[in-house]
Amino acid sequence: IAATQPSTNWHLKENARDHHTSKFSSKELIVRRGQAFIVTFNGTEQPEQNLTFIAETGPKPSKLAKTQATFGISSTVSKESWSAVLQSTSSNSVSISIYSPPNAVIGRYKLSVQSTSSDSSSPASLGTFVLLFNPWSSGDDVFMPNKAECEEYVLEEFGIIFAGNKNHINSFGWNFGQFQGDILNICLSMLDRSLNYRQDPATDLSHRNDPKYLGRVLSAMVNANDDQGVLLGNWSGNYAGGKSPSSWTGSGEILQNWKKSGFKPVRYGQCWVFAAVLTTVLRCLGIPTRTITNFSSAHDADGNLRVDEFYDAYGNHLDRAADSVWNFHVWNESWFSRSDLGPSYSGWQVLDATPQEESGGIYQCGPASRNAIKEGDVDLDYDCPFVFAEVNADCMYWNYDPATGKKTLIFSKSTIIGQFISTKAVGRDDRVDVTNDYKYEEGSTKERDIFKKARKKLGLEDKFDPTAPTPQEIDQKPDISGKFKVAGPLEVGKDLNLILVLANLQSDAKTVHVNMTAWSTVYTRRPVHEIWKDSISVILSPKEEKQFPIKIPYPEYHQQLTTDNTIQVTALCHVEGGIQVLVQRDITLDNPAIDIQVLGEAKVNKEVDVEVIFTNPIDMELMDCVLQVEGNDLLRGILEIDVPPLKASEKSSTKFKLIPFETGPKHLLVNFSCDKFAAIKTFKMVNVID
Repeated sequence: IAATQPSTNWHLKENARDHHTSKFSSKELIVRRGQAFIVTFNGTEQPEQNLTFIAETGPKPSKLAKTQATFGISSTVSKESWSAVLQSTSSNSVSISIYSPPNAVIGRYKLSVQSTSSDSSSPASLGTFVLLFNPWSSGDDVFMPNKAECEEYVLEEFGIIFAGNKNHINSFGWNFGQFQGDILNICLSMLDRSLNYRQDPATDLSHRNDPKYLGRVLSAMVNANDDQGVLLGNWSGNYAGGKSPSSWTGSGEILQNWKKSGFKPVRYGQCWVFAAVLTTVLRCLGIPTRTITNFSSAHDADGNLRVDEFYDAYGNHLDRAADSVWNFHVWNESWFSRSDLGPSYSGWQVLDATPQEESGGIYQCGPASRNAIKEGDVDLDYDCPFVFAEVNADCMYWNYDPATGKKTLIFSKSTIIGQFISTKAVGRDDRVDVTNDYKYEEGSTKERDIFKKARKKLGLEDKFDPTAPTPQEIDQKPDISGKFKVAGPLEVGKDLNLILVLANLQSDAKTVHVNMTAWSTVYTRRPVHEIWKDSISVILSPKEEKQFPIKIPYPEYHQQLTTDNTIQVTALCHVEGGIQVLVQRDITLDNPAIDIQVLGEAKVNKEVDVEVIFTNPIDMELMDCVLQVEGNDLLRGILEIDVPPLKASEKSSTKFKLIPFETGPKHLLVNFSCDKFAAIKTFKMVNVID
C-alpha cells in the first residue's frame, strides 16, 4: 500500500438509500447490519487479492469480544461473518462491497485496509462508519416483516402520546426527531456513559449486538437515577429550577440539553417524557419502538399483585402507601426476538424508563415479553411481575384512622386496573387499543385463571399475608351505591359541575352521613392541594335514588391546579348500621383550544406564513404568554415567541414564517403557556410540495 493516505468514497447517497438511513443528516456513512454496502478507495498499488480489511469498534477491539473483524476479498459474501466482495477495479482505485453479519455489534467502526504481501506495512485507515440494527433484514433479532410497521416504528419522527384518564382520553403530539442533528452521536455516547460500560467496557461492547441488552441498559440511562442519565423525574407539582414535564414537545431539546450541560440530568421528566426519549434513542439505533399508555395503571411497590389505597374518615385520599394507581402511565414496547425464552415470547417487549422500582439494584425495567404478561408467566426475565401488576393488580380501598392506626376495608375491585391500553396507529394519527394483547377479557374465567397462575408463580397463594383483608371483609355487601356524574363542560376556566348520585339498595330507609373532598392531584393521583370540602346528612327511603349537585367555581380551584389539570373528588359515605361506601372520580380538565392555520401552500425552500389563534376564555388577564413551535424539516430548532398579555375574552393572533426544507407530510407542534394555563398543545400536519 502506498505511503499516501488512501482517499475513500463512501457512496453516501446510494448506501443510505439501500439501508433506510437517508433521513440522517450526516456526512458519515450510516448503514445497517446484515446487509452489504459499497466503498471505493484509491492509493493501493497492490493486487486486490492481497488486501485485508479490519473493522473494529470500541476502545480495545478484539476478535474474541466480536468488536474486531479481519477479512480479505472473497468471491461470495459469508452470511455468518464480515466479508468483502470485489465490485470493480480501475488503474488506481478499488470498489468493494462489505457485508456485516446480522448479529454484529452496533456502534461506530473504524475501517482499515492492509496489504498481506508486505509484512511491515501498517494498516491504512479508510475512515469511520456507524452500524445500526436492521429491522428490514430477516437474520436480525429486530426483523419486522411488515414494511409499514418498519416505517412507523423506526423511520417516523412524529408520534402521538395518549393521556388523561379512563373516562376521558386525550392526546398530544411529540417530535421524536431521531434523525436530527447530533442525536445519533448523543445516543452512542449514552451507551458509553452507562454503568455497565464504566464497570467493564469490553464486556459491555461485546453485548451491543443484543437488543434485549441494549433496551435494558437504555431504560436505565434515560432516567437520572444511579448513572447521571438523561432526565430527572419530578412528581411534586412544583417544577422550580427546571422545565415542567408537560412543557416539552420533543426529545431533541432534552437530549441536546443533556449533552450541552456536560451530561448533567435535564430537569424534569415524568413517564411520557421518559418513554418518548427512549423511543427516540431506540428508533435512532434501529430497534422498532413505540409508546404505550396504560390507563388506571398500578404501581405495586411490594410485589403482592395488590394495590392498597387509604382514606381518612373525611374522605381525604391519604398519601401513606408505597402502592398507587396512576390515572395513566406511559411505557415502551420494542420489537425483537427472545432467544433466551423461546419463539413464543418474541415480538413486542415492554421496556420502562420511568424510575419506579429497582431491578437488579438499579432503576431499569424490562424487557418483559408482552406474551409472557398475557399468559401470566411472571417468572420469566425481566421484571414481569411489576409489569403484570401494572395491568392486572387487584385494588383494595381502606379506611384508615391515623389516631389508632386501625384500617378497615371499604371494598376491593379486580377489574379497575389496566384499561384502554393505547398506542398510535401505523401510518395514521389515530388511537389503537391493545388491551387484549396484555390480558384476557376482564372478568372472564380465563383472566382470573391467569391471575391465579401468576400469584402461584410468585409464591403468593400459599403465604399468609397479615395485611390482606379477610374473606368476610371482602364478601360484605353495601346498603347503598353512589357515583359522581359530570354535569357540564370539563374545561380549565369554567366552573366544575358534578352530581353525587346516591341510591338505597335496601327495602328499609337508611341514614347516610357524607364527607366530601376535592383535591388537585398530579396524574399519578398524588394529592397536592385541597380545593373544596363539604358534608351532608341524608335519609334515603327504601330503594330511593337522590341527586346532590356540586359546584366548584373556577376562582376556587385555579390556583390549586397542577399542570396536569387533574382533580380527585371523593365522597365517603358512613351508613348508619352498615358498612362505609367510597365514591370517587378522577377528573381531567381540558385546556382551551388553540388553532394553527397555514396561510398558503407549503413549498420547499419557500417562505410560508403560519398563524396561531388563541382566545382567552376567562375573565382575567393572561400574563407571561409564550408560544413554542417545533417541527422537523419545517424549521430548525425551536421557535419561541413572546405573546403580549391577553385581556379577558381577548383573541390573539400570532404570525411567523417557515421555510420548509423537505417534501412530504410534516408535523408542526405548538405549545402555548401563560400564568393561568400550562402547556396548551396542538399539532398540524403540513404537506410540503416541490
